[in-house]
Amino acid sequence: MVPLGRWESIHGIVRAELRLLSPAEGGRQTPVPGKGVLRPLWDIGRRTAAGDPDLLVARIWVESALALPPAATGSVRLGPLSPALWRPLQPGMTITMHEGRPTVGTATIIETSNVR
Repeated sequence: MVPLGRWESIHGIVRAELRLLSPAEGGRQTPVPGKGVLRPLWDIGRRTAAGDPDLLVARIWVESALALPPAATGSVRLGPLSPALWRPLQPGMTITMHEGRPTVGTATIIETSNVR
């Protein structure tokens, strides 16, 4: 696995405030691990030719914690696997986190870095 600092310098990074849904709301049953091992799907507003959401993959690092428990809110860094497609994101925009089709969280963009 590529360390966070190296990932940022190569691919850029998106910082966001992530709110995970509770299990009762259809969210995760387990915490999001904090070290970039989870690669959930994200709806950042793109659409396929059929009009369906074009979900994109990004690694997730939890800031200032070892993990983010279900129903919690915390700062995260997202490492897009296709950085160029994430360039239109701006602070204040909201995106949704998916594991399969259901939404498991919402994230408000705090900052985006220059991505190559």
